Amino acid sequence: MDKLIELATSLISGAVIAVLATWLTNRTRDRQEQQAEIGALRVQADAMTVAVMELQGVAAANRLLWDRPAEQARTFLLAALAFAGGAARARIAGGTNVQSGLVGYGRAAELLSREQMAAKQTAAGVREPFARIATAAGPLLRCSDPAVVTATEKLMNTLADVEDTARLEVALGEFGRAVNAATAPRLSWWARRRAVRAG
Repeated sequence: MDKLIELATSLISGAVIAVLATWLTNRTRDRQEQQAEIGALRVQADAMTVAVMELQGVAAANRLLWDRPAEQARTFLLAALAFAGGAARARIAGGTNVQSGLVGYGRAAELLSREQMAAKQTAAGVREPFARIATAAGPLLRCSDPAVVTATEKLMNTLADVEDTARLEVALGEFGRAVNAATAPRLSWWARRRAVRAG
């Protein structure tokens, strides 16, 4: 009988140890997966933030290079000078008034087309940051945290108007807060229970 009790005790303690080991293994694996997800979310959020900042930089450079009134006046003045120079050159070569006017218009059009091509090349620089934003947004839109998904959607909608920097800063701030909340360390059950009792 003693041997039977000893055997039953060994079986029960072995079963308890096996259950505890399984529970601890599962908990450790779940925690590692959670940490990996948090790390991936941080990397994706950083990639999104960097791409948005790069887009803002490209938009600001484009604004400085092409959209200021001084730049537009410079382009107009250069076109007028190209027209006058072309017309004068044709007149010196013995052309008529109509011919010199046509040459002047040709020179002005040539200058304006080069300016337009340069402006389009600068604007094309926006394509790369948009591609990075789209790449970073994909995983963020599939995130398990609904606040991160909502903040990402709002940020993407705000990017339609890059010139509205105030709205973009607000959306970027909300995105950062949502990611910080999603990646904050989770308190254990015991720590949450003590916090409830203390509060």
